[in-house]
Order: sequence, then structure tokens, then C-alpha cells
Amino acid sequence: MGNPFENNGWGNNRNNNGWGNNRNNRPRRNFRNIFNFHNPYMIMILLLLVMRVMRGGFSSFTDWLVTHLLMLPAIVVGLSFHEFGHAFVSDRLGDPLPRDMGRVTLNPLAHIDPVGFLALIFAGFGWGVPVQIDPRYYKHRRRDELLVAGAGVFMNLLIVIATVIILKLLVMFAPGMFSHSVGSIITDMLQYMIMINIVLMLFNLLPVPPLDGFNILTQIFDLQKHSWWYPLYRNGSWILLVMILFNVTSLILSPLVSALSSVCFKIIF
Repeated sequence: MGNPFENNGWGNNRNNNGWGNNRNNRPRRNFRNIFNFHNPYMIMILLLLVMRVMRGGFSSFTDWLVTHLLMLPAIVVGLSFHEFGHAFVSDRLGDPLPRDMGRVTLNPLAHIDPVGFLALIFAGFGWGVPVQIDPRYYKHRRRDELLVAGAGVFMNLLIVIATVIILKLLVMFAPGMFSHSVGSIITDMLQYMIMINIVLMLFNLLPVPPLDGFNILTQIFDLQKHSWWYPLYRNGSWILLVMILFNVTSLILSPLVSALSSVCFKIIF
């Protein structure tokens, strides 16, 4: 999304950014930039945090803590698989950069950014470490960049499908576990796994730069050839900031998240 780590809020920026010329490098995280008050992400985090406090988001700290502990596995898995999807597909398409940078792995330590992760927990908006790619290795650049852009949300969809199947099997063959405290905790965690990955998938599909949805549209319609594309992409962070602060993203996503979640839980229960 144009933040100092060059990723978007839940997904990432697929630009090469010169990494292809030095494959032994690892991305450097400039923590000074993230705390720069001219950074739209810092502004967004502070405003969202203030709004959450004003709305009583931390009024019952115990409830907040328990809820986020139950959500934690889903957040870690969702972000890690999303980033792994981008890295894996780019690697399979001939780009050595993600593997050289240690990103073709499901290890969360390779994908979770500490600052972005904490921002996500406390402010409700965060990011992972971006997967850098070098499109020069692709044989069919537009097609391959389209596949890479869509790989992250596809992984989130697979997680949703797999979790629905697991919960359905538990309901069918181990209904007794739901009456136990441990079983109830596991059930709650699996339900959050569905919900959060649906949110990750749909949020990233928004056609706003530089989310995956915008990258997908860019490749389908070859939007980079237009003069307005780069200014729009460059200012995408501010556009997304306004959309989030004025609840535009919520108005778009809430009905879709509710509908998909309802379908999933009807299949399970």
C-alpha cells in the first residue's frame, strides 16, 4: 500500500523495487518511517485507535483480551498463508526472488511484521511483510502478475473451505466436544478462522490501489498504459485511509462478509 514497508494493509505490494538486481539482500524495515506523522498509515492507526477508545472498545479489557486471544491463530494463519501464496506462485513462475528472500515458507516469522501486527490487534488495521517479486522472470508478464496478485486471496479462500469442512466433520462425528469448555474454545477459534479469512479475502479484493483487487484489474485491463494509473497508485494509501475512516469499506464489506459467513455456518450447522 505504499507504506514504508511497501505493502498494503492486509496484503502486499507486488512491485520489484529493484530487488531483482541483488538477490542476496533482505528487505530492511525502516521503523523511523512508520512513526513518521506524514505517513498515512501512522495517521490511520492513530485515528482508528482514538476512535476505538472513544467507542469503548477497551472498556472491558478482559473481554477484549479473550476475544483477541481466540482470534490470534486466525490472524497469524490468514496473514502467513496470504503472503505465502504470493511468494509460492511467483516462485513457481520462475521468479527466484521470493525464495532467495526466505518467503516461500509457511513460517509466520517470515511474514508477520511486528509493528503491523500490533497495529492490527489494537487499532483494527495492520499489515504483513510484503513479498517482493521480480516480474522480469515471468514468461507471460500480465498473466503471471495476475496469478501472483490473486494467489493471496485464493489462499484465504482455501483456508475458509478447509475450516468449514473441519467444523462440519466435528459436528457430524464429534458433537459431544461442543459441550466441553475446551471444545467450545476450539470451535470459537475455528469460527474466527472462517470470519477473519473471509474479511482478508474480500478486503484485498477491493479495487483500490495498491490492494490485490486493484492489481488484478490492472493486469486484466492493462491499466498501466494509462497516464492516470501511476498518480492513482501513488496516492492509493490516502484514498484507502479516507475510505476506512468514513466507513466506506465497512459499508461495502459488511454485507458481503455477512452473506458469505452465513452460507458457511449454514453448511456447518
